[in-house]
Amino acid sequence: MAKAISQYFKRIFDDYQVLVMINPVDFSGIELIVHPDGKIEKTEIQADEEIFEDLEADEFQTCSPLEFQLTLAKA
Repeated sequence: MAKAISQYFKRIFDDYQVLVMINPVDFSGIELIVHPDGKIEKTEIQADEEIFEDLEADEFQTCSPLEFQLTLAKA
């Protein structure tokens, strides 16, 4: 069985940004919140099949896996 390729999203707010990685098979993922002082909060998430519609409604844009992984490495 082939391994699922995660999808990555990002939204920049006024003073922080949120990056999200979602596994499209089981809807598990990681959310990173990057604060203005550089602190990074990491949360493991379990979403449902509507996660992609929810992210679109919340104006998240796709982002590169490299950007997400570099931010995750700092967490």
